[in-house]
Amino acid sequence: MTKSKSDYSIQTVSNALRVLEVFSDEDEIGVSDLSRRLGLHKNNVFRLLATLEENGYIEQSAKSERYRLGTGCLELGRAYSRSNPLLRTARPFLEALCEELGETVHIGTLRGFEVIHLDSEQPEQLVMTSSRVGQRLPAHNTALGKVMLGALDAAGRQQYVAEVLAASGAERRTENSISDPHKFLEHVSHVALHGSAVDMEECEVGLRCVAAPVHDGNGRAIAALSVSAPSFRFDKDYMLDTVEKAVVDAANRLSHSLGQ
Repeated sequence: MTKSKSDYSIQTVSNALRVLEVFSDEDEIGVSDLSRRLGLHKNNVFRLLATLEENGYIEQSAKSERYRLGTGCLELGRAYSRSNPLLRTARPFLEALCEELGETVHIGTLRGFEVIHLDSEQPEQLVMTSSRVGQRLPAHNTALGKVMLGALDAAGRQQYVAEVLAASGAERRTENSISDPHKFLEHVSHVALHGSAVDMEECEVGLRCVAAPVHDGNGRAIAALSVSAPSFRFDKDYMLDTVEKAVVDAANRLSHSLGQ
């Protein structure tokens, strides 16, 4: 019988990675807070931090004595962007779509049931959507997430509703967030038929977004493109006409470049 990869997991390495993952939500954090967050003894946390610091993945602020990510993480992130075929292929499409609409463009994918923003392109605007590269967000609150969930089969969508919305209760980031499991399932089913999704200030007040799926050569939705902007520049008619058409067209052309 073939062993599961989890059977080969090294606990110390797993804990070191858990330390790094905390910084997706924190700019800086101290040993005591990190210990409580991870459920590890302070001595163990200190040793993990010392090892990561020695190798450049963590650094300690001389002023606050708290810890933050080191330059080693930046180098790995850049290496990931260079070596990832999807991101290499997607870059000119991000740039072209950003130039066409004059708004922030992202490419993202699902990791579990969260959206991971992989890359972005920003316009020269005084007021614009900030880059979310590396940030994770609940899938049901974002256009990127909804369009990726819509690309799942019916069983996958039901699993999301059961495990995330119905079981633990959906996070409502704004009053526009769709938190009712039945309403969300109906909504994401419509997204699947329509082939694109919108975020009408469901993730953040004052921010609207349009997204469309990107498919690989086997027809699998592996990512999604999105364009986001302040709501005062994205009225509903403009979103559902000009922006949606441009995003869907860019996603389809990117899919074609990937062999679709």
